[in-house]
Amino acid sequence: MKLLVIGGGGREHALCWKLAQSPRVTKLYCAPGNAGISETAECIEIQAEEIDALMKFARKEQVDLTVVGPEAPLCAGIVDLFQHNGLRVFGPRQKAAQLEGSKVFSKRFFLEHHIPTARAEVCVEAGQANEFLRKAKFPVVIKADGLAAGKGVTVASDLKAATEAIDSIMRKKVFGRSGDQVLIEECLVGEEASMLALVDGKSFVTLPSAQDHKRVFDNDQGPNTGGMGAYSPAPVVTGALLQRIEKEIFQATMNGLAAEGIEYGGVLYAGLMITSDGPKVIEFNVRFGDPETQAILPRLDFDLVEAMEAVVEGRLGERQWPAKREACVCVVMAAGGYPNKYENGKPVHGLPEAAKLPGVTVFHAGTKQSNGDVLTHGGRVLGVTAVSADIRAATKRAYEAIGKIRFDGAHYRKDIAARALQRGA
Repeated sequence: MKLLVIGGGGREHALCWKLAQSPRVTKLYCAPGNAGISETAECIEIQAEEIDALMKFARKEQVDLTVVGPEAPLCAGIVDLFQHNGLRVFGPRQKAAQLEGSKVFSKRFFLEHHIPTARAEVCVEAGQANEFLRKAKFPVVIKADGLAAGKGVTVASDLKAATEAIDSIMRKKVFGRSGDQVLIEECLVGEEASMLALVDGKSFVTLPSAQDHKRVFDNDQGPNTGGMGAYSPAPVVTGALLQRIEKEIFQATMNGLAAEGIEYGGVLYAGLMITSDGPKVIEFNVRFGDPETQAILPRLDFDLVEAMEAVVEGRLGERQWPAKREACVCVVMAAGGYPNKYENGKPVHGLPEAAKLPGVTVFHAGTKQSNGDVLTHGGRVLGVTAVSADIRAATKRAYEAIGKIRFDGAHYRKDIAARALQRGA
């Protein structure tokens, strides 16, 4: 069968890598792809947001299944468009994608359907937000309503930081129309975890737990990024806690979607804070996380093509979808200056040497090819990933691989998976 993966980052490289392992795949396309993806799939020069062009390509090439990586095309209605034209596609429709596309929509959904989450205030203009902040208890979390590439969240420890965030989002419009509304939330205290579930509208299957590292520097310092690394499993998600997550969050979400007449198909990502009161939702994403996908997919002990077809055809609950016992750690190597201003076009050296290490896969996030060379072409450049018997061994191997890779300005966190190691994982 022919598959099309939409997107060009580390998540999409991991998806292509896993999907290509299926014996059923005869042709794999990726639009637009990157230098690493080109080794597995035929890269097509169509951007992820060009949904009409993508639909026409899928029809022309008679693609059997399209897998949507990023959130922007999902929120723009790519699934609705493909289905209207008789094409099979993995991902939620536009109405369901509001769970990520609008923080205000998702917060209302959580509260109305009794899904545990932080208390919040919705503000539609800067003056209203600043008035609320003058009475607020700090720290608070400020979120732009719409899509902001994972960077629309500020944890403000005092009034000065909070008002600066409001000014940036609502007055300076650094995230465009995504900042027309903001949420001001209580700051939840605990340890974060990422839980993803495959959903077919009738049932769901949780995938292995993971933990992301959002801040750019060690010890969770510096500004938020799209994610500087991840590992799976996350020891904070115990068996008992997983049962609560499945019941109080995923099943409650399924019930809420049904009550609102919203059909959901695809993958649902729950960003959680594990508090003293139990798991609470920080945010929902309507697609695979990045870089969690790079840490989760190597642990799946099933054919991902078969699972995605089961989702599309509404028969996910007919069989088991097991995970491997091994652990996986992904460390992101970023461009100098990321998540702020950075330069592209730096040659990347040492990739073949790193890939030779047992259990290591280097997923490309922001790269391109030029005259046979791999060059940096994004803020997050590589996701250096290792699978081994446990978190400690996988972490050691990932950093061993990083030691073989070089590009000008490269930086990465040295403490990925430290929380797991502290727990004795």
